[in-house]
Amino acid sequence: MIRIWLNSILKIENSPFQIRYTLKMVFFILVLFSLSCDDSSKTDKQILAIDVGLNIERFDKLFASSNPTELPSLKQKYPFLFSSRFSDSIWINRMKDPIQSLLNNAVDSVFNDFKQTESEINLFYQHLKYYNKSISIPRVITVLSDVDYRNKVVVTDTIVLIALDTYLGKDHEFYTSFYEYKKQNLNPTQIVPDLASSYAEQFIYQPKKTTFLDQMIYFGKQLYLKDLWIPFKTNSEKIGYSESQYKWSESNEFYVWQYFIENELLYLTDRKLLDRFILSAPFSQFNLELDRESPGRIGQYIGWQIIKSYMENNSTTYLDMLLMDPQDIFNNAKFKPKK
Repeated sequence: MIRIWLNSILKIENSPFQIRYTLKMVFFILVLFSLSCDDSSKTDKQILAIDVGLNIERFDKLFASSNPTELPSLKQKYPFLFSSRFSDSIWINRMKDPIQSLLNNAVDSVFNDFKQTESEINLFYQHLKYYNKSISIPRVITVLSDVDYRNKVVVTDTIVLIALDTYLGKDHEFYTSFYEYKKQNLNPTQIVPDLASSYAEQFIYQPKKTTFLDQMIYFGKQLYLKDLWIPFKTNSEKIGYSESQYKWSESNEFYVWQYFIENELLYLTDRKLLDRFILSAPFSQFNLELDRESPGRIGQYIGWQIIKSYMENNSTTYLDMLLMDPQDIFNNAKFKPKK
């Protein structure tokens, strides 16, 4: 990219003075680029040097391979996974259940080789630890949840549960009855973005009474944390879009923002705006013919761009930004949507 740009500059016919000036500017830009790369490289090395001591426990495989006589030892090791409300007979029957067996086989076929996923989870925690020194690395345990896609990842201070049967791939036969927009993020590649989302929710306070702008900024903060914590994932994976949905958002960013401004939506507190532009949905609702071309949650995307613009134009630390009032962020973001 730099070489192409440099060649295009040097092809311009200029005076010797202009050429020398241009070469000096090019040299200056290359030096800045090199320094930026050096800083980035140093940060990457520091992050990769962090030992988080991660050991993912495959409870799903352990339970699948156990027999009733081993149930007491399982309950002793994982007491929090066995509710006292249920007798042992419930768990023994589950071990023998044909449907449970189908789930076990399906998960094993997708996650038999867990190295890639484990590597990404480890990398996430290295980034998380780098940016949040005081955070404790929890026990990370994989489970089955009877395909409860509303609770794919559960995060506490000491334990993280990841339901692998909710990440078998959007076209898996277990998901045939789900809406398409729900299936979209039931892929293995979404495990780490979902894990990052669960952590981000714990870092950001969400006021109960909010304007549409407040909601956009709230989710924009979450997505900005993903920029820090999972830079190895694509932008489309961070927000849970397909590549085509993300490209639509980029291409129509100006028009979406124009719609919000012209319809004076920013300071409204109408909860219908959440359903139309913030919460999970098959598409965003502009009440226009193009609605079905758009992805859902477009308000989250816009909020993300506002936060990125704020961080690029201010010297605020990301931790201070998380505590800032949405209006103050917006006033100082100098946000200009892409045309």
